Amino acid sequence: MKKVAIIMGSDSDLPVVSKAADTLKEFGVPFELHIYSAHRTPVEAKEFSENAKDNGFGCIIAAAGMAAHLAGAIAANTTLPVIGIPMKSKYLDGIDALLSTVQMPSGIPVATVAIDGAVNAALLSIEILAVSDETLAQKLMAKRKADTQKVLEKNAAAEKQFNN
Repeated sequence: MKKVAIIMGSDSDLPVVSKAADTLKEFGVPFELHIYSAHRTPVEAKEFSENAKDNGFGCIIAAAGMAAHLAGAIAANTTLPVIGIPMKSKYLDGIDALLSTVQMPSGIPVATVAIDGAVNAALLSIEILAVSDETLAQKLMAKRKADTQKVLEKNAAAEKQFNN
């Protein structure tokens, strides 16, 4: 099975990004987590990106806030799918990071999830890997069925409490 790379621009992103790691663990997907900044460690970020495919990765999750150039810098140096997580900040609530991540120029795509959307980034990476891994695809379907059941149970409880 291919690995997923989780790259974050700062260790301050770890509380959110750890949710992606937990989700990948839940599905048994191997991953590596690294801290590389598009601005403070551009050489290391570039080297990681250029070598990611040869090092067994199937996709890359990149989390960054504020200017949020990390996902684009990673995507510019690999043909692997890159999923950007715009991180919430104290100044603009992550809108700046969202716009920086989603507004990539033609030719260098970055898939973008919600602000602080680490779980969905992990699930999207799992979906990408599941295209060629039937066991992983089955795990995704089982999770969706379980999630559906949880909602239906909550619906039944709410109906019982409020409907005459």
